[in-house]
Amino acid sequence: MQHSSTPGKHTSGIEVTGITEHGIWILFHGREYFLAYDDFPWFRDQPSERICHVQEITPGHLYWPDLDVDLSLEIIEHPERFPLLAT
Repeated sequence: MQHSSTPGKHTSGIEVTGITEHGIWILFHGREYFLAYDDFPWFRDQPSERICHVQEITPGHLYWPDLDVDLSLEIIEHPERFPLLAT
């Protein structure tokens, strides 16, 4: 696994710990999560600086302002409940 050279902010209890060819790893309040590009395509082919700039805007709700992506912890833990649909 390749770790990003730009660490995420620690102020909100969230850090991007790795960026791989398959997805990203985040550490959120002491628990690690993997966000696969198949489930979270907004992160694919993005510079590490944009991926690592993440904030917890409300408890359990993460926001990547440079990508305009916001995800709840429920979506991260259970992406199968929130399938991506073309409209």
